[in-house]
Amino acid sequence: MDYSKKRWSILIAACFINLCVGSMYAWSVFAAPMAAHLGQLNGIHLTPADLAIVFVVGNSVGPITMITGGKINDTFGPKVVIFVGGLMFGGGMFLSGLATTVDSLIVTYGLVLGLGLGMVYGSTISTSIKFFPDKRGLVGGLTTALFGISSVVIPPIAAAITAEMGVVAAFKIIGAAFTIIVCGSAFFIHKCPDGFKPAGWTPSKTQASVQSNDKDWKEMLRSPTFYVLICLLMCGAVAGLMCIALASPLAQRMIGMSTAAATAAVSTLALFNVCGRILAGWLSDKIGRINTLTAACALSIIGLYLLYLAGIGEVTTFYVGISIIGVCFGAFMGVFPGLTADQFGVKNNSVNFGIMFSGFAVAGYTGPTIMRNVFGATHSFKDAFLIGIVFCVAGLILTYIFRIITKKSKANELAASQ
Repeated sequence: MDYSKKRWSILIAACFINLCVGSMYAWSVFAAPMAAHLGQLNGIHLTPADLAIVFVVGNSVGPITMITGGKINDTFGPKVVIFVGGLMFGGGMFLSGLATTVDSLIVTYGLVLGLGLGMVYGSTISTSIKFFPDKRGLVGGLTTALFGISSVVIPPIAAAITAEMGVVAAFKIIGAAFTIIVCGSAFFIHKCPDGFKPAGWTPSKTQASVQSNDKDWKEMLRSPTFYVLICLLMCGAVAGLMCIALASPLAQRMIGMSTAAATAAVSTLALFNVCGRILAGWLSDKIGRINTLTAACALSIIGLYLLYLAGIGEVTTFYVGISIIGVCFGAFMGVFPGLTADQFGVKNNSVNFGIMFSGFAVAGYTGPTIMRNVFGATHSFKDAFLIGIVFCVAGLILTYIFRIITKKSKANELAASQ
């Protein structure tokens, strides 16, 4: 099989799959009608906030199956992982339409769907990167961008179905459709042959080193580089997750926007997040991964400071700040799959990236928690942006520590070869 040509159809299938599974982030559309539905069934009063635990669980369990599914993916290939993950993801969505209590919704949407998402997402990204050693940054950006753009495309569709047929039908229809699409697309995904090189591509010395630098997860955990990178991912993601989790309340409480205007701000943040993934992925192939992330940390400081300055009626300042944060958050999401492969090789990248992605899960808890605690203590979000700036400064420092460690490692390798 000519994988040099086939890899493009594999990439398209992976992007299409990620567009489907990114629909998990349509939860905000389901939350209110599902709270009303479950409240009526059980004769109790429920609010969307009472169902927040469902999304938290779904967002937290992904790394578990990214790691375990990654082992299967690296050993047997991605087809079976994506197929099973697609059954779990779509099945969890469908079964959520049958949920009658909050606990059952936690199981269907939180656990089953969330675990399925981890299997699919980790496999599509890792497989795509293996097939494109010449364009790791761009491909990492594209595959994560399609996952991110789902948060823009799917919610209006889900909202329309919910308004027309009810939330129960929406869960069932979307779940059934995505089961068919993801599981069907799995048959277009192939395992990348070991040592694959696209036709006409000659790796540079650095790229050749990466090709032969395969480490398993145990060797990765023994490397100081891993701990620098996972901390860098956490620090870089905190700023974005602070704003993404509460973009609408930020716009309304800080700037005085209407609900409709705040919704537009949420869409703007999502759009710049997607653009950042593609742009930074492409840029990292040109100027280097760590240089791109250094720029993202520096720009995040500017974005957070603009949000700190923004007050009632200062719409332009708010939009510039939120757009910068979106681009920089997208940069971290787009660059890190390729950076992980660069540092620890592609052979075991499914497992390695799954472990690395746990830094994102930590940030997913830390960012929103900072916002809630600061608002609870001061009735304002402003001080939270200053804390976010501290994380970004720490990220900047970590990029320079990474350079020092990498330089010493190369010097030691050179000395050992002489």
